[in-house]
Amino acid sequence: EVQLVESGGGLVQVGGSLRLSCAASGFTFDDYNIAWFRQAPGKEREGVSCISTDDGSTYYADSVKGRFTISSENAKNTVYLQMNSLKPEDTAVYYCAAAPPLLRVDSKVVHSTTPFVGYDYWGQGTQVTVSS
Repeated sequence: EVQLVESGGGLVQVGGSLRLSCAASGFTFDDYNIAWFRQAPGKEREGVSCISTDDGSTYYADSVKGRFTISSENAKNTVYLQMNSLKPEDTAVYYCAAAPPLLRVDSKVVHSTTPFVGYDYWGQGTQVTVSS
């Protein structure tokens, strides 16, 4: 079965850094897009960053652009989110999610060009708290 397991959350001071990990299993890793979402109490879930594990293309929400970096270590079926210059507003539960291909054409996978679409599989979440 598809499994996504997040780790690396914790408590950090303003301006500090954390690296989140998402370990994936149960599917062909290179066929899926992987994304990080977050949700703070009383707020809607928002997409943070996503990556194509095939070609390495990435997307970032404006709120984290220049501070966060998403990357993929395909040999370990793992995606990371390096978070630098953390702010109190980054405090949230962070979720890893996986999007299967929309279809296959000529043995190539096709995904939506719109970010944060089609994420059917989710991890359990990891808490990130940024203290001031």
